[in-house]
Formats: sequence, structure tokens, C-alpha cells
Amino acid sequence: MTKRTRALLGSLAAAAMISLVPMSGAVADGYWQCVPFARLMSGIQIFGDARTWWSQAAGKYETGFVPRAGAVLCFKPTGRMTLGHVAFVSQVLTDRVIQVTHANWSIIDGGRGQVEKDVTVVDVSPAGDWSQVKVWYDPIRDLGTTVYPTHGFIYQNAQAVKIAAATSKLALAQNAAVSLAQQAANQVAATVRASSPLDMINQAADSTDRIAALIQQAQGPQDGEKPQTAR
Repeated sequence: MTKRTRALLGSLAAAAMISLVPMSGAVADGYWQCVPFARLMSGIQIFGDARTWWSQAAGKYETGFVPRAGAVLCFKPTGRMTLGHVAFVSQVLTDRVIQVTHANWSIIDGGRGQVEKDVTVVDVSPAGDWSQVKVWYDPIRDLGTTVYPTHGFIYQNAQAVKIAAATSKLALAQNAAVSLAQQAANQVAATVRASSPLDMINQAADSTDRIAALIQQAQGPQDGEKPQTAR
């Protein structure tokens, strides 16, 4: 088991035990900025404010004005959006309608930093070149009225595709692990109420083993390890 996996398991085990302790107040959900989220989804390794992505892509990534799934749509900065914005293209519906998965756009439940999956973006530019768009805005459950200027699309290269696949795989494993950790916490809580301390420890250990197996399966064989054959 890798050090990273052991550390994650330690955190999950701690979270499972903490969940048994009565707590007051609210715990904030994760807050996503558009840049790290777009980088995670696309594998395009550009850093810095969204407004700098288009210039940074020059000479590193192919760019253009035709939408492709897996690309990143780059918004120009405006008076209301001074840092620009980037959005991952999750699906191309027509030559002028796409769906994006992006972060920190709409105000949802009174706050920003939320991820919106497969929301609509429409090209409204006179030339049909994606230089002006309207974007789905969740509070009104429709396209917003503002027209946003964009630079165009940054396309994935082979390395970006590999990075996106690897990070998506890890994210899925971590999400599944968190779900299992929550189940484990519920099981431990039930055991505390109904069984002896020894039963509680055994139950927690069994749940942790299942989480470890899930993460290792998602990560694949580690260096120096041989894949296990079916028994």
C-alpha cells in the first residue's frame, strides 16, 4: 500500500470516528475556483488566473474556435469578471450549443464555489465563431441575459488526455472511498450502540480494509507489485 493511500485511509478513519462525536455548527462544503477545476477535468496544465490561460496556451496547446468535448472554453475578463473564467466542455450538442462542467459561476444556495455539471452555453456571436456566449445561470434556471466575450477553445493534447483520465480515476476512487467511510461510520455507530468495544474495533477494521481494497483497485498495481490473479 502506498504512503498516499495510507494517509488517505488515516484521514477517512479519523473522519469516521469524528462523525460519532456530537458537533454543533455547520461544516462548509468544498469551495472550487474555476481554474483548478478546469485543470483537473481537462488535464491541461496551465496555471494562473483564467484571464492568462489563452496567452499561456500559445505554443503549448492547440487553440481554435470550434468546440470539442474535453476542451476548455476561455472567457475574456470583463468589468464584472475581472479575472476571466474557464470552463470544461463536457459535450457538444450542435455547432452553436455546448454543455460545460465548471466551477464558481452561479450562486447556489446563497454561495459561490459550486460545481455545475453539463450546463448549457450558447454561441450568440454574429459570425458564429464562439466569440460571444450566453451561459446557464442556476438562480433563474435559464440562460443568463449577459453576453460574455470569449477567446476561444484550448484543446487537449495526448498528455492532457492521459492526465485527465488519471485524475478522474483517482477522484472517482476518492469519492467512492468517502462514501464507504460514511457507511463505515454508520456501522461503527450502530455497533457502539448494540455491541461490545471489541466488536466495534473489528467492524471499523473491516470497513477500513474494504476502503483500502477499493482505492488500490482504482489506482492499479503499484511499482514493484504484480497484479493479483483471480482465485
